[in-house]
Amino acid sequence: MRNCIISLTAISGLSGAAAWSGQRGSRRGAVAVPPSFVLSIRGGADEYETKFEGVKCSVIEKASRKIEEARRKIVDECSAIPDFGCKADEICAAAIEEFSKSAPLEPDGPSASAAYARKLAELESSLDAPLQVLYLRQLALLRDKALASYKAASKASDASDYEAMLAADAQFLREAEGATRGSSDWTYDAERAALQSIMSDFASTSKKLAETQVQSSQQQSTAMQFLQHQQQMIQQLQMQLYGQSSPWNVGVAYRIPDTNFNLQGSYQQGRANLQLSCVPDEYAPMLGPNGFTNGVGPGNLGLSLNLSI
Repeated sequence: MRNCIISLTAISGLSGAAAWSGQRGSRRGAVAVPPSFVLSIRGGADEYETKFEGVKCSVIEKASRKIEEARRKIVDECSAIPDFGCKADEICAAAIEEFSKSAPLEPDGPSASAAYARKLAELESSLDAPLQVLYLRQLALLRDKALASYKAASKASDASDYEAMLAADAQFLREAEGATRGSSDWTYDAERAALQSIMSDFASTSKKLAETQVQSSQQQSTAMQFLQHQQQMIQQLQMQLYGQSSPWNVGVAYRIPDTNFNLQGSYQQGRANLQLSCVPDEYAPMLGPNGFTNGVGPGNLGLSLNLSI
């Protein structure tokens, strides 16, 4: 400050001399002021800016290494960092502390103080921007994790959709609070609202699907009841037409030896049925010319019995 006062005094003296020379009719004109006097009046503000800028760049370079480690874990590995907010605060606090220690000591003055405060704010803003990008990416991971927990809980028979939604929202809220910087304007309201909207849509879809399945089961049950009723009516009509039907159902099948003729007979509900068919015997070459026996035996006689009560 004393240098500035001396410089102002020198300029005033030179200006007075120039005015006195003009009054005497001197043709030399006004006296030129050297540039060094003007820089002295500015107080070296540009010099402060340059020094603080160098310190700021050095601090940002060191802090960027820690930010890069966090980026690899969150972006490349798709893994959330526990208590990311506290770690982000630690990175910013360490950078500010290092800037305060490494900043050059300058004489007190409004220019130096303004330059220091401006570079300090630029430092914190430069670190906060990439950290906030990682914060938003971590919120997306936490949202997906909470949504997976909700889907797993909603499938359990003991938990309702509403309870699963509350548990998932509480989980996201707890982890998002830990990922948020305390001394910043970071917010997770948008991601939380998106999570709640997705869970509501999923619950609505699940409810509609459950209602559709219930309706389908009811329709199938109604159809089965209708078919049973129709079957009972048919049985009643048969009883009226043919009388009381026998509970015996008998079926007999016999293959005539050394021929392809197969004789089948059945008796069901008081009605007999006889059928003669020509079916080649595929196993005849394996049994020989006469088969196992020459007469009626297990090899050429089939018998089935069905008794309905």
